[in-house]
Amino acid sequence: MSQPASPAPLRVAVVGAGPAGIYAADILTKNDPDVTVDIFDRLPTPYGLIRYGVAPDHPRIKQIIVALHRVMESERIAFFGNVQVGVDVKVDELRQFYDAIIFATGAERDRSMGIPGEELDGSYGAADFVAFYDSHPDREQTWNLVGPREVAVIGVGNVGLDVARILARTGDELLYTDIPEHVHAVLKDSTVTDVHMFARRGPAQAKFTPVELRELDHSPNVQCVVVPEGMEFDEGSQTALAGSKSLRMVVDVLSEWAIRDAKPGPHRRIHLHFLENPVEILGEDGKVVGLRTERQELTGDEGVRGTGEFTDWPMQAVYRAVGYRSESVEDLPFDTKKLVLPNVAGRVVDLHGEPLPGIYATGWVKRGPVGLIGHTKSDAAETVRNLLADEPELARAPHRGRADVIALLGEKSLPVTDFEGWDRLDAHERTLGEPTSRERIKVHTRDGMTSVARVR
Repeated sequence: MSQPASPAPLRVAVVGAGPAGIYAADILTKNDPDVTVDIFDRLPTPYGLIRYGVAPDHPRIKQIIVALHRVMESERIAFFGNVQVGVDVKVDELRQFYDAIIFATGAERDRSMGIPGEELDGSYGAADFVAFYDSHPDREQTWNLVGPREVAVIGVGNVGLDVARILARTGDELLYTDIPEHVHAVLKDSTVTDVHMFARRGPAQAKFTPVELRELDHSPNVQCVVVPEGMEFDEGSQTALAGSKSLRMVVDVLSEWAIRDAKPGPHRRIHLHFLENPVEILGEDGKVVGLRTERQELTGDEGVRGTGEFTDWPMQAVYRAVGYRSESVEDLPFDTKKLVLPNVAGRVVDLHGEPLPGIYATGWVKRGPVGLIGHTKSDAAETVRNLLADEPELARAPHRGRADVIALLGEKSLPVTDFEGWDRLDAHERTLGEPTSRERIKVHTRDGMTSVARVR
């Protein structure tokens, strides 16, 4: 009796070329010697969050690109840039070429705070400011920092720290980074003197890392000031401190800053306010003029409650850094409360909770924008493990060659970029930086990046 034919080797599409998507491709190829993976991104370049979400003065984090580049060099992994799945290519079209699709589209839009005044002129989402100073090609590339002297940053996570640090540093301090001239010009002309960061909870509930916190104070032109009134601890705080060396290091730094003497000389300041809950952005004539906060008190279990004591802080701009949210993908269900693709351990499910065969998610679009970049690796491992467990039951796509995909994209006349194109763009940006001894200067327009990447 003849043996049943073995199923064809897996063909998998990954949508999103940031760390989450590349980690998923890496784990797939390491666990299945026959699988081939094509990675799609709506941008002309790979690396997502690393290129467009990490502050330019964080070269240490940007070095993750070196490891991701090694993954992308695999012959079993291909990159297709300038392709937006759900718009340029429908999900059902992709399913004609791939046995499984992993969505790793991340989260890059701002969550709403739901307080009065968010819509005022001078009230900004942190994601928009990050997209400006990281030169995201699809986002606003003009900004105005002339006029405001006192600005508020709501939220003290790592993104809030990045925003506060960039607002406080002088433009010339960042000339060693990859920022293009238009970003440098805005930061150089800034009139900001004081950045006030507001945290609803106490110092023992801070979410940033010790390294991120210390970097606030590295500039000779900036002094960090911790307002002593917010340095309160309760039983829950002590329990949290006892269980986390990292948190103890954070609190030690904050405590030191709270008691040190002011630094003489003209400089900018970053003020950290704990136990102050922003409740309204104040405005006049449609523009931000202040921020109202309610004093909080600790409840003993790491929670807080309002005291009914309010303070109005004069501010000329407010930056809201209270978290990112994912966007829906056309043709797929979306959880409008959690703002993620609905899934169970990476298996995307429909509105009735039933798995959609061959559709998976990983990274922030799977679990929300929490955790550090390294956490996406274990997250991808879970998704890939379940995909491979499902492999015997996955229907095989009728068209199986990479050439078939290239033909489809060609029929749509899309200006597709590939990984060799990224290497050309990478070399070009490094050449732009050479006259000023910088590692690189970013090309910041989509057309500019595409034209360099597609040169043959």
